[in-house]
Formats: sequence, structure tokens, C-alpha cells
Amino acid sequence: MTESGDSRHSSNVHQYDASHIQVLEGLEAVRKRPGMYVGSTGERGLHYLVYEVVAYAVDEHLAGHADAVEVTITAEGGIRVADNGRGLSVEVEELTGKSALERELTELSFDSRPRSGYRVCGGLSDVGLCVVNALSSGLTVEVRRDGHRWTQRYEKGSPVTALTRHEETGAYGTTIEFLPDADIFETTRYSFAALSERLQELAFLNGGLAISLTDERPERPVRHHHTDDLRDYVARLTPYPSSLVHSPAIAFESENQSETILVQVAMQWNTRSPGEFRSFVNSTRTRDGGAHEEGFRTALTDVVNDYARRRGQLSPDDADLSAEAVHEGLTAVISVRLAHPVFEGATRTRLGNPEANAYVHEVVGKHLTDWLDHHPNEAASIIRHVLNASTRRETSMTKE
Repeated sequence: MTESGDSRHSSNVHQYDASHIQVLEGLEAVRKRPGMYVGSTGERGLHYLVYEVVAYAVDEHLAGHADAVEVTITAEGGIRVADNGRGLSVEVEELTGKSALERELTELSFDSRPRSGYRVCGGLSDVGLCVVNALSSGLTVEVRRDGHRWTQRYEKGSPVTALTRHEETGAYGTTIEFLPDADIFETTRYSFAALSERLQELAFLNGGLAISLTDERPERPVRHHHTDDLRDYVARLTPYPSSLVHSPAIAFESENQSETILVQVAMQWNTRSPGEFRSFVNSTRTRDGGAHEEGFRTALTDVVNDYARRRGQLSPDDADLSAEAVHEGLTAVISVRLAHPVFEGATRTRLGNPEANAYVHEVVGKHLTDWLDHHPNEAASIIRHVLNASTRRETSMTKE
């Protein structure tokens, strides 16, 4: 380094002191760096606000306290989410003098939902409603619980009214209405199609939960309520119903004794499409797969090969059917609910829990074997389909 370079370096060292360190506290940090909390300031981050509020309603459903969620795109372009759960707590904490509701909406805590007593929680970041509040120009919360209706108003994350008790009511639930901050987001226009797709997905993944979506920009209501759970999802993902290898779809679920892992699976083979595989953890899509997918794929291949040999469709001298052949034409959805999910990487789209791999493998091994044994005609069709796929692959490799 030249002498002049040393001089510049020395000067910079002396100029950099404590005054250059900016400490961001609470929701100020969220408003300053929104992409760290919602992924982007574009349409993806905008829609994430909705999904985070809906995740709380889904958590209430999973805890056994809600069976309906109503989402509305308001005429002003904001969002209103109403559920019939227990309602956010309005109890005032002696230590802080704040209501539990206000703390939920203003304090950035990465363990807020486990602290609130949910065994399984949705959402991606676990930072919750406070991030939605921070990134909204205005937010109003209405709670129905403890015999009354309660309301409070916020602007840019800060309360502008006190928590107010209104008329008596025997109803329960929470309604949150917010307007995303146009100073933060590149666009504040919500896509009806994008919201509809995700909400329908949540309805598939959470049986017994009715989810509705209404657009007041013009009036365009749609309601999602699916009683067949993941079977409906698989049917929606299968583009050619006439090409099904078997019907109905295979579906099963199981929860471990400690109630820390719940596995739900639906699957169906067809002859015309390459197949579709989607996996979820606590209702959030795991696009990069991970432990639960690995457990599913390994178990599926093992079960199909074992069944084919037991039924004589594979001889002792035949090689095992490959995973590629077994998965050809398969449409499958696997949903795992975990008390403590661990994700790999910053995108949080790949599950790392080894116990999920082991339990999914165990569940698929047991329940798929039982299904094949109790449906011999459909099972034979599946094995023939896989054998044909294997032959086509071998022929293709020979020609190459």
C-alpha cells in the first residue's frame, strides 16, 4: 500500500467511532429494513403481510378454537382478516402496564407464538403481527372476548388510541384491518388471484377450516371450504382425471405419541403427466424440500419394491425399481406439523429436523403398505404403471 493509501486508511479509522453506530430498536428496525422481515418490498412482501395475519387465525384453528376465517380486500385497498377464535388477550400486564394485545402488536419477539401457548404455529418468521403493524400506515384491531368488544388503533406501528372497551357481547374472535404503507412498498395493490391461491391452499391443508376471500374493489366473493382435505388438493393438481391409475387418491395421517409431529399424506398416480410433489411444514410450503421429503421418497420406493416382490410382480432376480420410476406420474402432497421446526438456510424453505425424516418414513411405510394390502386391484395397477415407467426408462437409456 502506498503512503497516501496508509494516510487515508488511518484517517478513516479515526473518523469511525461510536457516533457512526446506529442502534435500531423495536419496530423502527422493521420499518428501516422491511426486507429482512417480509422478504421484499414488492408484491411478495405485500402479500406476506396477509399471510402472517391469517397464520394467527390458522393457529387458533389448530388449537381447536376457530373454524372460520374471512379475508377481505377492502374498497380502499387494505386488508381485513376476521376469525372466530378466542380473541387476542386484552389482559393488562402489571410489569409493563400494557395489554397483552398491545405487546403482541408492538414488541418484536421471535418466540411470541410459542410463548402464547400454541403447540404448532404457522407463518414463516414467527415475528407475528408486530411486523404487519410496523409496515402499515394504519391498523385497527377489534377483539371479541371477556364479554365485551374491544378496539385499538395504530399508525405506523404505534398506538394512537388506548385499548377501548365497548358494548357487551357473547361473541369471540379477532378482526384486524390494515393498510400497507405506500412509503415502504413498491406497490400496495393486492392480487386477488395470488391471495385466492394461497388461501385455497391453506383450506386444503387445514381440514375443517372454512376460509373465504372477498374483493370489495369490485365485488367478487369466493369461498374455500374443502371437506376432503388433501385428497381435494391432489385432485386439483392432477391435470388429466381420465388418466388416473387408481381412484380415489391414497390418503392417511398419523401423530406420534408425544404429539410433536403430525404427518398427513395424499397421493395418486396418473399416466399422462410427469407428476407434481408439494410439501409443507406448519402450512408453509417447503419449496426446497428437506427431511420430511427425504423420508417420504425413501419410504415410498421401499414400500413399492417390497409389495411388488411379495405379489410376484418382481422376481427375485429382478433389480429393484428405481426411485425415478416409482415417482413417475405421481401427484403427492405431504403436510407435516412440528412443534419446533428447524429450517436450513436463510430462505427457510428446507426442513432440517432429522426426527421428521424418521417419522415420515415410518408413517409412509406402515400406512401405504396397509393401503396396498387392502386394495389389491388398485395396487396391481400401480405396480404395472411403475413397471412400465421402468421399462421406458431402460429403453430410453439403451437407445442413448
